[in-house]
Amino acid sequence: MSRLWTAATLAMVTLLTSTLTACGGTKDTPTDEAVRLSVFWWGGEKRAELTERALQLYSSRHPEVTFQVTWQGNTGYYERLSSQAAGGNAPDLFQIDDNYLTEYAERDIVLDLSDHVRTGRIDLTNMPPSLAQYGQLNGRTMGVAAAENTPGLIYNRSLLKRLDLPEPYVGMPYDEFVDWAVQVTESTDGKIAGTMDPSADYKALWLWLRAQGKELYRGRQLGFTEADLTRWFDLWRNARTSEATPPASVVAQANSGDVTRQLVATGKAATSFMWSNQLPELQKLTKDELGVVSYPGAPKAQWARASMYWAAFRGTRHPEIVADVINFLVNDVEAGQILGTERGLSANLSVRAYVADSLTDESMKRSASFETSMVDRFGAAPTPPPRGHAKVRALLISTAESAQAGKATSKQAATEFISQANAALAGG
Repeated sequence: MSRLWTAATLAMVTLLTSTLTACGGTKDTPTDEAVRLSVFWWGGEKRAELTERALQLYSSRHPEVTFQVTWQGNTGYYERLSSQAAGGNAPDLFQIDDNYLTEYAERDIVLDLSDHVRTGRIDLTNMPPSLAQYGQLNGRTMGVAAAENTPGLIYNRSLLKRLDLPEPYVGMPYDEFVDWAVQVTESTDGKIAGTMDPSADYKALWLWLRAQGKELYRGRQLGFTEADLTRWFDLWRNARTSEATPPASVVAQANSGDVTRQLVATGKAATSFMWSNQLPELQKLTKDELGVVSYPGAPKAQWARASMYWAAFRGTRHPEIVADVINFLVNDVEAGQILGTERGLSANLSVRAYVADSLTDESMKRSASFETSMVDRFGAAPTPPPRGHAKVRALLISTAESAQAGKATSKQAATEFISQANAALAGG
């Protein structure tokens, strides 16, 4: 999703943040006075119901604090949030993801929570280290993980049992994975390909790079070269040649990330490269049992990723109370039980354990078990993506699809991507 800031919007944000700086910050309302905090998030009705229940629990313990909640679908969410920020009336507390955390921090819209972390008002000590780290920019905590998620290779366990083939495993090298996928294709007489072609998937590329000591980004620049991307496209060109993956026309159906079109659910491939918390949703689309492991390659390339963050508005009049609410939503066991896994697994490991014990959906249990098993295998978190990340993701899809369809060689696609991605990052 992308958003265009008009010159007027930018001027208004600049004026707002300059005024806040000149005033020397804001002052907390005394706790014996009534405080009404505005909260904004994207999601569906279920998320709204659970979030409101959790906030009502906070108010029952702190009667002086009430909430004005607003929520909507994902489409248009950031446009609305940016307009509110430009007008100086952004919500005190809002949901944000790693597509926009850096941008909103650079525009001085989100509040630096570092002091609240240092004083313990926000406790991050019971999170996986890389999950806490993934909310930091230049050493400052700008967002707190509302929940955890990590990439997961979703595979058709029932199909593999019928074919008497082994299941993929954590740490499976890419060359072995492709050979395994060829076996699946051959065993089904070409009716079901072994794997989705993830060359257009930014998270698959990112983890492949990290396994080689590189990153998707280095500051405001790409963290890899044209030669690296050419090798990535070549890897999947060879996989297509050996029929480990389906034809480009089939792969293109799933490149958007739409869960309902993923090949492991539509029966076109034995695996799909997804987020691990999407396993339950995918499971609803097929009668076959699905499983989940990490993406191929070294598991240390993965990290405990924030599925989304809670962030505070820099102009809030009640920074300490907002910080306390964030701490409550993340670390309180009762709040965690209310919120469940709707946003992903609980960021707090102790809360996660309580929530996991109450799960009844088998696919959700498998997803939670996988995430928990990865905690000690995760590597350090990278810096959240820079401004322009959403454009870079879209560019990877378009250039990879050119290579997938044979309209461009791997090198031509890589050259086009590097040129356009650098321009997108430079322009923000």
